[in-house]
Amino acid sequence: MKLDVIKLEGGTAGTLDLDEALFGLEPRADILHRVVRWQRNNAQAGTHKVKTRSEVSYSTKKIYRQKGTGGARHGSRKAPIFRKGGIYKGPTPRSHGHDLTKKFRKLGLKHALSAKAATGNLVVLEDAKLAGAKTALLAKAIKEQGWKRVLVIDGAEIDANFKAAAANIAGIDILPTMGANVYDILKRDTLVITKSGIEALEARLK
Repeated sequence: MKLDVIKLEGGTAGTLDLDEALFGLEPRADILHRVVRWQRNNAQAGTHKVKTRSEVSYSTKKIYRQKGTGGARHGSRKAPIFRKGGIYKGPTPRSHGHDLTKKFRKLGLKHALSAKAATGNLVVLEDAKLAGAKTALLAKAIKEQGWKRVLVIDGAEIDANFKAAAANIAGIDILPTMGANVYDILKRDTLVITKSGIEALEARLK
């Protein structure tokens, strides 16, 4: 699979052969769904909490006598049936994460890359470097390329000037190769990968 390599300032810089095992798969929604669900569940804080009847602040004194009132028998205002009483079987802090094998996570990333390639939303960039940390220069280049919601994946390290210039531009995310993940790839309309990023991804996903 061949794609043109473009320059940030415009023009092309040749072509690049992409590995079919990474970019030429038939995307499967079930695999992508499982990996995204694993990511989002692991990211969930799980700090939701309610008070049980042993934790609410009320007197432990019997609220009224056992017999003769004509009402039901109660011993505590903390019972769940009363207003401001304890909650029965409410949520408690817990982890929502679950396991997913490393092999399956790699497969999900391959399918996410293939999904972008299949829809024509994959762009190969020669490099993501700027001479200075100028937001205006990067914003102009992005506008000329027609990118709106874009994820840029670079090599092992991100150019400091490029990162600083992109910080003030809405709709652009930048990740090193090790940070590449299914959720962020699918969330953005356009996936831009530098040549060094392609090489690093191919080495990571072999």
